[in-house]
Amino acid sequence: MYKKWIITSLSLLLMSHPTVPAQDLSKDITLSGSIQSDILFPQKDDEIDATKGNDWAVTNTYAEVYLHSQHVEVGTRFEYLKHPLPGYEKDLKGWGVPYAYIKGHYKETELTIGSIYEQFGSGFILRTYEERSLGIDNSLMGGRLVVKPLKGTTIKILSGRQRRYWNWNKAWVSGADMEMNIDEWSPSMQKTNTTWTIGASWVNKNEKDSPDIFADATHKVNIPRYVNAWDFRVNFHHGEWNLLAEYAQKTEDPSYANGYIFRSGSVAMLSTSYSKKGFSLLLQARRSENMSFRSTNETSHSIGISSYVNHLPAFTKDHTYALETLYPYATQIADGEWAYQAEAGYKFKRNTLLGGKYGMNLNANFSHVHSIQRAFQNGTSYRTLAGITDIAGTEGYSSPFFKWGNQTFYQDFDIQISKKMSPSFSLLFTYMNQQYNQTLAEGHGGMIHSNIFITDCKYKITSKAILRSELQYLTTADDQGDWAFGLLELSLAPHWMFTISDMYNAGNTHLHYYQGFITLNKGSHRLQVGYGRTRAGYNCAGGICRYVPAHKGINSSYHYSF
Repeated sequence: MYKKWIITSLSLLLMSHPTVPAQDLSKDITLSGSIQSDILFPQKDDEIDATKGNDWAVTNTYAEVYLHSQHVEVGTRFEYLKHPLPGYEKDLKGWGVPYAYIKGHYKETELTIGSIYEQFGSGFILRTYEERSLGIDNSLMGGRLVVKPLKGTTIKILSGRQRRYWNWNKAWVSGADMEMNIDEWSPSMQKTNTTWTIGASWVNKNEKDSPDIFADATHKVNIPRYVNAWDFRVNFHHGEWNLLAEYAQKTEDPSYANGYIFRSGSVAMLSTSYSKKGFSLLLQARRSENMSFRSTNETSHSIGISSYVNHLPAFTKDHTYALETLYPYATQIADGEWAYQAEAGYKFKRNTLLGGKYGMNLNANFSHVHSIQRAFQNGTSYRTLAGITDIAGTEGYSSPFFKWGNQTFYQDFDIQISKKMSPSFSLLFTYMNQQYNQTLAEGHGGMIHSNIFITDCKYKITSKAILRSELQYLTTADDQGDWAFGLLELSLAPHWMFTISDMYNAGNTHLHYYQGFITLNKGSHRLQVGYGRTRAGYNCAGGICRYVPAHKGINSSYHYSF
């Protein structure tokens, strides 16, 4: 099937570029790709509620191959998840070749047929991407044309059906985007290190066979066949300053997520940053409302995190330490939110009072996410188990733009100090204060208030041996109480790394989540083998989260690129 598809697509590309000599297709052909395989040999552990299941081993395995020539590129990916890792069983179980494309490019024109990843602007109305750690691949199967008709101008046109695990949704998603780099027309702007980009986008969802809502009731909600969204943005950069303003709007899109109300959605963002040697500053704010935009109107919450056409990244810092990510934030894309973030960094120079002999880096971040004010008709909210209320088919609620609601969704403040103490020893210290609305994210628990303390020490034993340690402590009177985490990591360049860690609940459960890993890097190969427990919780990236149950066992991870 795919062989016929690739041959047909290649023929169409050649027809669209008749001036390309045939011999160019075989000139300078390169082959690249990668293999990634994560395997778990599960074991039962009643203490942490880890089950063994029916499989002696489970795996998420991917293999990609790409062929590049002067004017044509072909790529495909094989995925094997017939026995998937914990947390992926329900949606991703299966195997096959769900991703393949052929791309032709000549001068200022590019045509892609097949699977497409694309993002318009910040992704408010369109972002298709892959995130394997969450089991997300919402690529479009269709076509995309990119042209640059004028200097500094790029136009994109696309249309396709969106991937949903091992199938494609019936709706067609189409769109167009144009970006103009004004500075490329102005020599004076180029001389003053000034850039000015203006962009506009449009996306349409065409779902012919919309579901019947309230089919057995006296009234019926007629789901619109077409949903349109627009995005406008301006990005201005001058010297050390950068300013980004973006606004997007979506037409009426009644769905399970919003209680089948007929209300348009919108998102507005303003972001500014300043950066010079030794100092940086970021300030940004965003208001979103009713911006859940999917390529299907399926009438069940079982759709999960799939089928999103757009993406609203969380306005929170990307935390990497274990206890910082214990209570991660997921963007409330359907309910709407006011989100703010401020981040500053400063480097104290060497041989100063605070900088000392080697200097010191100081970074601080503050994030706050709040509900928007919503006055519902009849004084009711659409949050019900069935997702059906008496406000379905109406506009639902009113919402003044600048007014907050009565809920804090998430807040954190962290300050990080990193300092080189000697030629062989460096130290990093982090303090974080966090508020996490567990009821909003998980349906229970109320607001969790926590304080987190982290030290990260690195000692250079020899030129090829580095010992790193982490000590973390989270203190809270809420949920399961306090947590402690410790890690030791020995790196022996250029090939070996040995890691042991333990996450311990010092509050209610007194459980240990211990792990140990051996990692080998050799050329393009990376192999990691380990054993231990993994706590149940949410795995998040960019404001999107997937629940992963507790598990235990021997695990391995292999990656090879060529």
